[in-house]
Amino acid sequence: MSTEYAPNVIPFRPEPAEVKAAEQAVIGSALLEPAQIPALAAQLGDPGVFYHPAHETIWRTIIRMAGGERPVDPLLLTGVLRAQGDLGRIGGPGYLHTCIEATPTAANGDYYAEVVRIAAERRRIGTNTSRLAHMAGDDQADLEAVRTAALSVLADLAAGDTWLDPVPLGSHTGLPTFPVKALPGWVGAYVEAVAEFTQTPPDASATMALAALSTAAGGRVNVEIRPGWREQSNLYLTCAMPPASRKSDVFAFTMGPVYKVEAEFQAEARAAIIEAETARDTALAEVEALMAKARKNPEADRAQLVAEISAAKMLAEQIVVPPNPRLTLSGDITPETVTHQLGVHRCLAALSPEGDLFDSMVGRYSSKPNLGVFLQAHKGERLQADRITREQPTADKPALTIGVTPQPAVLQELGAAPGARDRGLLARFLYSLPPSNLGYRKVRTEPIPDKVANAYDRNLTRLLRAMTDLTEPVVVLMDQAADLAIERLQERVEVQLRPDQPLAHIKDWAGKLVGHIARIAVLLHLADHIASDQEQGAWRANLEAATVERAAEIADYYTAHTLAVFDLIAADPATEDAHAILQWLQRPKKDGTHRTHIKAHDAVASSRRFKKVADVEPALTLLEQHGYLRSDQAGPTGQRGRPQAVTYRVHPSIGTPADGAEAR
Repeated sequence: MSTEYAPNVIPFRPEPAEVKAAEQAVIGSALLEPAQIPALAAQLGDPGVFYHPAHETIWRTIIRMAGGERPVDPLLLTGVLRAQGDLGRIGGPGYLHTCIEATPTAANGDYYAEVVRIAAERRRIGTNTSRLAHMAGDDQADLEAVRTAALSVLADLAAGDTWLDPVPLGSHTGLPTFPVKALPGWVGAYVEAVAEFTQTPPDASATMALAALSTAAGGRVNVEIRPGWREQSNLYLTCAMPPASRKSDVFAFTMGPVYKVEAEFQAEARAAIIEAETARDTALAEVEALMAKARKNPEADRAQLVAEISAAKMLAEQIVVPPNPRLTLSGDITPETVTHQLGVHRCLAALSPEGDLFDSMVGRYSSKPNLGVFLQAHKGERLQADRITREQPTADKPALTIGVTPQPAVLQELGAAPGARDRGLLARFLYSLPPSNLGYRKVRTEPIPDKVANAYDRNLTRLLRAMTDLTEPVVVLMDQAADLAIERLQERVEVQLRPDQPLAHIKDWAGKLVGHIARIAVLLHLADHIASDQEQGAWRANLEAATVERAAEIADYYTAHTLAVFDLIAADPATEDAHAILQWLQRPKKDGTHRTHIKAHDAVASSRRFKKVADVEPALTLLEQHGYLRSDQAGPTGQRGRPQAVTYRVHPSIGTPADGAEAR
């Protein structure tokens, strides 16, 4: 076999660091020699070839400027990126100069572009073959469907024009229903019964049931995936539902045992609290009596009195009045109070059927958001409350559970709060966005069976009492098979974080996904064992792979809903316009065929909502970023007058009927 390489083929596979340098050099070449931009654009093709999202954003802006016959230089490009709201995302104005400095010579721009193109082609081949391997390994998949998909992928690869699945715009129609079968039997049965009785989606009762399990175990039991990697068992959960959805009823049913046990703890502790308060008051009274004696007898032995008073004060201070036991916090609470209460109790749950907790986060009681405690208490980072108090102000490993059912608009307000996304608060939540049942509910429903309700109450009560009896956090280990299951999940998620993959635009959230799976898994593990008839403490056994797989199924549900929620949080007119254009593209033309290419003026003519090309450009850009469109940017014409319009290629799946149905 010949060892010679064909012309224009890079004789090595670039590593990510080399790819990054080549991508920087392409951008630098374009900024140093703008005349190269049309040739570089033609050589690269789809801007999605860039591995790093910042580089793709910069390149799309460059070719858009060049296509509009606007001059391109670092200063003008900085202004356009700032106007688009992208300057901070790409690393600031200094990053453009970094790209220029990384360019040895603009004369080799075509070489750098070839490195980028070949690296992208290798990624496309690897992604598609990985998908095929996954399909082929699925025993439940139809063999003919696998064969058809393989032939289609191979044909696309041969043509060099592979389209990846587009990222959904966030319409939450068709989102999956919560996989109730993945829950422990006693929890799943109750979830289904509550959903039937209240005529609500099971998503709501399932999410709140997980919050109840997290209230019991959060911070009291940790899970060790492998040495050096531990996760707490507390979760931040939110199920967004519209008004009149009976979410308060769902909340009351699922959280009832939690509040019952909390009230029992407080009743049981009342006598000890009163006794300690009485002993402390008695000791303080003795101190006051000695002080009065000192004031009335100035001739008395002052040294003796000081010694007696000091001893009495020390005795009084040694009497510790235990705090009133708490498992929960209300939603209408300030971040400062959350900090203080965690300093006292360490493990707590903020539970509410409304979104008042989010209002507090974004600054209802202050001039600006106060997010620190909610960031630290998810991970278990040390909290220090600098305030005067007789109670413990510091929590070494705080664990806060959050379980709320706000209206969707509240999530939008949270997303708009300064720092909520950038500081990682949004990334800590698992989101559910079920459809509304309003208008389709039964009027008469079956009550929750006593057997099911009693099992839920009994087992959740046992779990709450078993966990709160622990004096120190207990670590549950994963067995080797579970560790390998987590490793496979890490590999799967890692691929989905790449620029052309579904989780690319929520890396902050997806980066915590495997940790969330481990947290869900340990809650399932505890709930499985607490309901069994095994000896007390059987839940300390190693966590198994099957439990991890159930947790992953639940996490897949939350992933689909989180994609919709993040689009909802970022919803703006461009998103709504993009939905309108997408619906137009999905409708066949009069001859029954679908559009394969469009221009901006075609989109303007598609709906009365648009008046001019400027109205559709943000929506077309959004569709391009989500993979529904690809722009074929026309180069400068060299002639005076209006530049040539951009032509957009349409994703083939838009005009392909699903499951044999007619495309509409």
